[in-house]
Amino acid sequence: MTAPAQKNSDQLSLLRVGFCSIVALSLCVPQGLADDTDGTDGAISFVNDIVPVLTKAGCNSGACHAKAGGGQNGFQLSLLGFEPQEDYESLVKEGRGRRLFRAAPERSLLLMKASGQSPHGGGVRLARDSKHLALLREWIERGTPYARGNEPELVSVKVVPERGVVDMNGQQQLQALAGYSDGSVRDITELALFESNDEAMAQVSATGLVQIHDIPGKVAVMLRYQGQATVFTAAVPLGAPVEDLPDAKNFVDEHVFANLKQIGVPPSLVCDDATFIRRVSLDIAGRLPSEEEVSVFFASTDDNKRDQLIDALLRSPNYADYFANKWTSLLKNRRDDASDITSNFAFHAWVRDSLLANVPYDQIVRELLAATGTVIGNPPVAWYKRVKEPKQQLEDVAQLFLGVRMQCAQCHHHPFERWSQDDYYSLSAFFSQVGRKPTDTRGEDLIFHKRGIATAKNVKTNQALKPAAFGDDVGDIRPDEDPRLRLADWMSAKDNPFFARSLVNRYWKHFFNRGLIEPEDDIRDTNPPTNPELLAALEEHFVSGGFDLKALVRTITRSTAYQLSAMPNEHNLIDRQNYSRYYPRRLQAEVLLDAIDYLTGSTTKFANLPAGTSAVALPDNSYNKASLFLQVFGRPNSQSVCECERVQSSSLAQSLHLINSSEIKSKLATANGRAARLSSSDAPAEEKIEALYMAAFFRKPKHSEMQTALAYLNEQQTDAEGKPIDEKKAARQNYQDLIWALMNSKEFLFSH
Repeated sequence: MTAPAQKNSDQLSLLRVGFCSIVALSLCVPQGLADDTDGTDGAISFVNDIVPVLTKAGCNSGACHAKAGGGQNGFQLSLLGFEPQEDYESLVKEGRGRRLFRAAPERSLLLMKASGQSPHGGGVRLARDSKHLALLREWIERGTPYARGNEPELVSVKVVPERGVVDMNGQQQLQALAGYSDGSVRDITELALFESNDEAMAQVSATGLVQIHDIPGKVAVMLRYQGQATVFTAAVPLGAPVEDLPDAKNFVDEHVFANLKQIGVPPSLVCDDATFIRRVSLDIAGRLPSEEEVSVFFASTDDNKRDQLIDALLRSPNYADYFANKWTSLLKNRRDDASDITSNFAFHAWVRDSLLANVPYDQIVRELLAATGTVIGNPPVAWYKRVKEPKQQLEDVAQLFLGVRMQCAQCHHHPFERWSQDDYYSLSAFFSQVGRKPTDTRGEDLIFHKRGIATAKNVKTNQALKPAAFGDDVGDIRPDEDPRLRLADWMSAKDNPFFARSLVNRYWKHFFNRGLIEPEDDIRDTNPPTNPELLAALEEHFVSGGFDLKALVRTITRSTAYQLSAMPNEHNLIDRQNYSRYYPRRLQAEVLLDAIDYLTGSTTKFANLPAGTSAVALPDNSYNKASLFLQVFGRPNSQSVCECERVQSSSLAQSLHLINSSEIKSKLATANGRAARLSSSDAPAEEKIEALYMAAFFRKPKHSEMQTALAYLNEQQTDAEGKPIDEKKAARQNYQDLIWALMNSKEFLFSH
C-alpha cells in the first residue's frame, strides 16, 4: 500500500512542478516574442486582426468590458477598441496572466469564457468552432504579438453598394471593405458592425443582410469598423402612381414632390381654410386665431390671403413670444434662486426683442457667445450664469447651434462619428479665456475676456491644444483677442457645414413635426437626411438670405407641402418621413393652456406678471412649480439644450387633469366666461352651438354634431335626488359640459 501511495505523491509533485513551469512561461515571455515584427505572410496583428474580433463579439461594448467604472470584474477594454495599446496592456499583462495561457492556448481564460466553456456573465460570444475563436487561439500560440513589421494602417471603410432601391419586404446584402495605407483592401463584412437608423423600416443582420419592411421612404444602415464609419442608404418605394400633384409654390415643394414621385407616394389634398388658419396660427404665434382674424380671413377673396396671414402673424408680438419661449428654454434660462429673477427677465426680453426685430440669426448667436459685461448692461451675459464650465459651454454650443453631440468625445472617440478627444478639448479652448468677477448684485457676475493664450488640456494625453473647430484650423489667436469671436466667425461662414443646416433642420421639425434629420440635434455623416436635396436647398436659402429667421418661416409655411391636409389618402397613411401629408402633433403645454383659456373665456394668473400674460410669454421655468397644468403637460425646466426635455407624449395624468381637475372645472365655471355668456344669451341654440364650434375648431358643426349638441342642451337636468335643476343653472352646466367635451377632443388637443 505504501509504494502506490508514494508513486501518486511523486506524480502529483511532478504535475505541480509542470504547472508552475507553464505559469512561469506564460508570465515570462521574451520581449521579442510579444513584439513579433517578422512581417511574414500569415502574421497576426493585435490592432488589425484581434481588436476587430473583440469588437464584433461585443467584448469592448459599453455594456461589457468597456463599461465606465472598471469594465466587468476588473477586466477593462477601451470602448470599441479605440485605444488598442491600452487594450493590449490590459489583456496581455494584467490579471496575473490568467487571461492568456500561452503554453496551452486553448485553456486561456479569454477563450474559455468567450466560448462558454467557463462561466461568463456575457454568455457565449464566439462559437467553439468559429474561425474567429481559432484566430484568437492562433494569436496566443504565436506569442500574442502586438504588430507585424511595416503594418499598414486603416484609412477608410466602404460599403458596397453605397445606395440603392430596395422594394418593400425585400432584402439587400451589404459588403464591407477596409482600405489600408499600403493600398490593400480587405473584406471585413464578417467583422464590421451594422446598425439600422430606423428599425421600423429596416433591420440588418450581423453579417450585413438588410431586411426592408413595409414603410416607404429613405432608410440608412450604418457600418462601423475600428473608428471608421459609413452608411448605406436605401430608397424604399411604395410604387403608387403619383399624378396631378398640387402646384409647387417654391423650392420646398419641388424637392418634396420630387421625392414623393421617386418613391411613389401620392400627397394628400391641400387643407381647407379653417384648418390652415388654426394650424399656422398655432405654429407661428403659439395661439389660436382671434375672432377678428377668422372673420377677416374667411371674408377675403384674395388668392394670396394665406400668404398675407403668414406675414401678419410674423409681424405680431405673439411670434416673438412663442419663439422666445422655445429659445430661452433651450438656452437654459432657468431660475434656481430668487436672485435669478433679474437675469431671467433681462435675458428673455433680449431674446424676444431680437426675434421681434428679426435680428439675423448669426448675429444673435455672436452676441450670445461673445457676451461680456453685466446682465443689466448686456443681457446675453446671463447665458454664462447658467453654463459656467468650458466643457459644458462647448457641449451646449455644439449641440444647440451646430447639431453635433460632443459629450461622448470627452472620454473617448465618438462611436458614431469622427470626433476625437482632441476635437473636444480644442473646441473647449475657445472658452478657456472667459473670466468672471462677482458684482455688487447677489448672484450676478461680470463676464470678461482674460488676456492670454487660449488653450485646453486633453486630460488623457496632457497635451495643451489651441482652439480648433471640428478639426478646422481657425488661425493663430492673439492674447488680446477673444477666441469666442473667432468661433463665431467660423460658425457663420457661408461654407460652414453645420451652423445653417442645424437651424433649418430644427425649424423644419417645428413646422412638420419631424426633422429632415432625426433627432434634430444629431447631425452626422452616419445619420443622413431623408431628403438631402431639400435640406441643402433650405441651408443655401438661409445663408444667402442673411440668416433671416422670418424669411425661413415664411418660405416653409407658404409651401404647398406645409399646407397639405392631415387626412391621409389610400396610399400615404403609412408614410412617416416624406411629408406627403401633415403629421398631427399634440399642442405644447403652454399653447394648450392658453387655448383652454381662450375657449373657456378664463385667464391664468402668474405671479409677478401683468394680468393677461399668456403661458407662451412666461420668461423662465419657475412658473412650472406654481402650475400643475404646465408640469403635467411637460413644459421643460430648462435643464438641457435638447428639445427632448419637452414632453410631447400623452399620459394618464394628462387625461385625468382634463377630465376632472379642479383647475379645469374652475375655468369652465368662470364668471362671465364663455359658458356663462352662452347660457344667458337669447340667441337661438343653433347659433350658439355654431359660435362654440367656430371658437374651438374654426368651422361650423356637422349636421350630426349639431343634432347631438341640441339634444344634450334640451335634455332635462336633475339633481342627485331626481329633482329638476333651476333652468338657468342647468343651462350653464350644459354649456360647460359641451365646452368640456370639445376641449377633450383630439381635434382640439392636436395641431392638424
